[in-house]
Amino acid sequence: MNLTNYHSHCLYCDGRADMDSFIRFAISEGFTSYGVSSHAPLPFPTAWTMEWDSMEDYLEEFRRVREKYAGKIEFYVGLEIDYLNEESNPSVSRFRELPLDYRIGSVHLLYNDKGEVVDVDVAPEVFRKIVDGHFGGDLDRVIRLYYDRQLRMIELGGFDILGHADKMHYNSACYRPGLLDEPWYEKLMQDYFARIAEKGYMVEINSKAYHLYGTFFPNERYFPLLKELGIRVMVNSAAHYPEKINAGRPEALAALKRAGFSTVMEMHQGKWVDVILEQEERETLKRLIQEAVREELKCGDVERMPACEKEEIPGQMLDFLFQMEQE
Repeated sequence: MNLTNYHSHCLYCDGRADMDSFIRFAISEGFTSYGVSSHAPLPFPTAWTMEWDSMEDYLEEFRRVREKYAGKIEFYVGLEIDYLNEESNPSVSRFRELPLDYRIGSVHLLYNDKGEVVDVDVAPEVFRKIVDGHFGGDLDRVIRLYYDRQLRMIELGGFDILGHADKMHYNSACYRPGLLDEPWYEKLMQDYFARIAEKGYMVEINSKAYHLYGTFFPNERYFPLLKELGIRVMVNSAAHYPEKINAGRPEALAALKRAGFSTVMEMHQGKWVDVILEQEERETLKRLIQEAVREELKCGDVERMPACEKEEIPGQMLDFLFQMEQE
């Protein structure tokens, strides 16, 4: 079922559980390969990033947990490293010298006209206030600043996976509905992904927000373009809670199949490999039906379906209903 995840955050940054809890949950869910990728240190303290003085503890904890669960799951260690400026980004030697299995490159921060660091990875209503208060309501400028930083990070290198490649798209489209259909933005995105393809980076399909906002990062509309450009992809959930490690994965894998993808990237035996994208439709449908039934049961409104109505239900769904009755 392509059960892997390489973007997750534990207690060393803003995650809500320790590594052991994430791995135990991953094993219980049938994951075959898993990676922890705490937010890397910045030149200043934040509530969501690691500090350099905890780096050795982070790596030692990883080694301990990996040994504890050896033979049950492949466990890898990485970092999600921000591009902040020329002195703090995935390409600098201090990050390159760390004994990591992989690195995720991401952009969360911009500079305003006063040279102040502004976090734009926020809720839509906060993003609106930031655009208005720090950038004079110039959304186009904010978007270009964001992708300029992405492109600079891509040029500098030092990472393997591009994290949530267009995460700004949701907030920007909330600020100005219809943005994604504007010709200049479409051209910007085409050029952006073309450059990613030229440099050979893997792109994660970040499924974290799917159940909250109904979107992936990058947006599903770009999946055919990723396929056309030959960009290698994987599905990651950017989980901060163990129970969220699989959030949106079945839907993301199904969307990739619709776009023509037949493989996803997974790490096995310490190397990135193409793995066949398995059929997810039955599992996805079963899960959706089960969730709907559970919700109805909570309300106490479920009654056994009359036999005459069952004839109108697709055979595939009947199979699942029969399975659930047996369970």
